Amino acid sequence: MTRLSAIAITLLAANLYAAPGTALAQERFPVKPVRMIVSVAAGSPTDVVLRMAGQELLPRLGQPLIMDNRPGGAVTVGAEVCARAAPDGYTYCAVTNATMSINPHIYSKLGYDPERDFKAVTPLWYLIQGLIASGTLPAKNGRELREIASARPDALNFGTLGIGTGGDVYRQWLNEQWKTNIAGIPYKGANLIMNALISGEIQLSRIALGSIGGQLKADRIKLLAIFSSKRSRLFPEVPTVAEVGLDGFTEKVWWGLLAPAGSPDPMVRRINAEFSRLLRDPKFVEYLDSQLLEPAVMTPEEFAAFLKEDRENAGAMVKRFNVPRQ
Repeated sequence: MTRLSAIAITLLAANLYAAPGTALAQERFPVKPVRMIVSVAAGSPTDVVLRMAGQELLPRLGQPLIMDNRPGGAVTVGAEVCARAAPDGYTYCAVTNATMSINPHIYSKLGYDPERDFKAVTPLWYLIQGLIASGTLPAKNGRELREIASARPDALNFGTLGIGTGGDVYRQWLNEQWKTNIAGIPYKGANLIMNALISGEIQLSRIALGSIGGQLKADRIKLLAIFSSKRSRLFPEVPTVAEVGLDGFTEKVWWGLLAPAGSPDPMVRRINAEFSRLLRDPKFVEYLDSQLLEPAVMTPEEFAAFLKEDRENAGAMVKRFNVPRQ
C-alpha cells in the first residue's frame, strides 16, 4: 500500500466515525431535543403557536422542541443568547422584525450583529395586529380616539415591547399624525400588555389579535381597527386601518427562525423543510388563521435576502420618524 493510499483510508475512516456535528451526525438529525429560544414571555401569542408547532412536528422530527423563553430588552435578549450558543444545529431562535430589522438602527451597543451572528433558517408567519383600547377608554372608534388624543395631548399612554419596537414606532407615528404626545409604556410580553389594557393601566396598544376574543366579548378591551388589507372573518364589524384613515404606516410584523452562525447547513435545511411543510398543511393553516396569523414560507436563501431588504426598509422608517438612538 502506498503512503497516499494509507492517508486516503485514514481520512475515510475519520469521516465514517465522525463526532457529533459532522456529516454522519447530521444525517441522523435530530438525535436529541432541539432548543428553541423565544424572544417573548411564555403565554404570548407567538410562544403559544410555536408550542403547537412543536407538537405537530414531534412525530416527524422524533424529538421535541424545547422552548427557552428569553423576554425583555426590546426583544434583544433572546437574540443575544442565540448568537452566543454553540452552532451545533440544535439551537434555533424565534425572532421578530424588531429584533433583526429595527433594533440594529436603534441601539448603539447591540449584543449581536444581525448579519454576522446568525444563519437564516425560515420565516414563520406575519402577525395580523389591531389597534386596541382599554374598555375604560371612552373612544368607540378611530375618529373618537383621535378627538380624545387631540383634546388632551398628554393624557394617553401606549403599551409597547420597548423603545424602537414596531408598536413604539407606531405610537410615534400616531403622535406625528395627530400632533399629540401619547406616552410609551414598555412591557416584556404581549400578554403583559393585554393585562395592562384590561386593568386600565394603559389605554392603547398595537398587538397581535390571536387571543383577544374572550376579552372583547366581556367588553374589557375594544378593537378599534385591524392592520390588514381586508376585514377579518373573525371580526367582520371591525374596520381596517385604511378605513379609519390610518393606513400610512407600512411596517409589517413577522416572526422567523434563525440559527447561530456556523450551524450545519443540512440541519438548517431539515428544520426549514419541516416548518415549510407544516406551514402548508391545511389544518395548521386553518389553526394559524384562527390565531390571526398569515403563514410565510421561504428557502433559507430567500429568507436571508428578505432579512437584508427588511432591515434596509426599517432603517429608512427609523430615519423618517426620528426614532432616538439608544
